Amino acid sequence: MKLNSKQKGALIVALLLTLSALITWIGFGAEIFTKTQVLVEKKDKILGRTYKEWKDQFVLGLDYILGFIFTVWLVCGSIIYYYKKH
Repeated sequence: MKLNSKQKGALIVALLLTLSALITWIGFGAEIFTKTQVLVEKKDKILGRTYKEWKDQFVLGLDYILGFIFTVWLVCGSIIYYYKKH
């Protein structure tokens, strides 16, 4: 199948968005599931004991990334199909 310039542009944009989404996911720590809190270990200054506490922190997971990538490729496929006839 030969692609015209608009189809190639859509394919390149989809590839770049996919790559940037994966790099962003790796930057957030490559977690499988999205988290809104993380468990951190803190040290009591007075007694010197350590304890664990939940901290509000957003960690982007693969579940959201895959949803985004699926949407990008769905739109890309639609654009390629639409410009196949035009």
